[in-house]
Amino acid sequence: MDYKELVVRLNGEDYQRDMLIYSLGEIGFDTFEETDEGFKAYIPEKDFDENSIKNLLNSFPDTDVSYRVEHVAQKNWNEVWESNFEPISIGSECYVRATFHQPRPEFKHEIVIDPKMAFGTGHHQTTAMMMEFMLEESFEDKSVLDMGCGTGILAILAQKLGSKDLVAIDNDELCLQSTIENSTLNHADKILALCGSKEVIPDRKFDIILANINRNILLDQLARYSEAALPNNLMFLSGFYEEPDMEIIVNKAASLGFKYKSHKSLAKWAAVKFVY
Repeated sequence: MDYKELVVRLNGEDYQRDMLIYSLGEIGFDTFEETDEGFKAYIPEKDFDENSIKNLLNSFPDTDVSYRVEHVAQKNWNEVWESNFEPISIGSECYVRATFHQPRPEFKHEIVIDPKMAFGTGHHQTTAMMMEFMLEESFEDKSVLDMGCGTGILAILAQKLGSKDLVAIDNDELCLQSTIENSTLNHADKILALCGSKEVIPDRKFDIILANINRNILLDQLARYSEAALPNNLMFLSGFYEEPDMEIIVNKAASLGFKYKSHKSLAKWAAVKFVY
């Protein structure tokens, strides 16, 4: 498959780069590679729309950014991932690595991720904060719904923390396959992976809901989450900015019976804990 390569030069803060990468992901770019001056982003040629890029950059008026577009006939995407994927630790308990990294048995929980081109390696601030929240809670024998599961990293951690009943959902077929493969890598055999959105949430209720998506999708799906929540359900949401998104999310959740408990913030991103 031929791709378009967007070469971005960015003179700004790390959070501005992260916000731009996240926004490009929302319009179809699926692989990113850091450079000394910014980053490169890739999208299938058939999905490339330069007007969408221009409109997106116009929404970042305070960011000094420029770009050029190159044609890429073929690329070894595994090489791209391997050159950029570094193992990380979440607190002192969890270590996330790829298949080509050495194990670290001193960590209580080790997660092996073969990221391919799906989001969710633990490197993004939203994923890291969700995992930090999870490590603070008891998942023993709890039922878990993971929305926008990406690589399956959160569902995998939930099983390692003791969950015996997990449903992981993503509307991207690539993410679904990534979740299935990574579940196998981590011997996480309790995860049911489904392709779709809120319409494929099973007609049942869960102890814990995890959703690391974006603000607009969360606002659309929160009512369905409330239908799927057991009494005293814990819900952890991320994928949005602390300002102005968090207040909007908290108010919508409150209207559906979810009470704000606490939040984390990192480089302008937020993750929020609720109780139903």
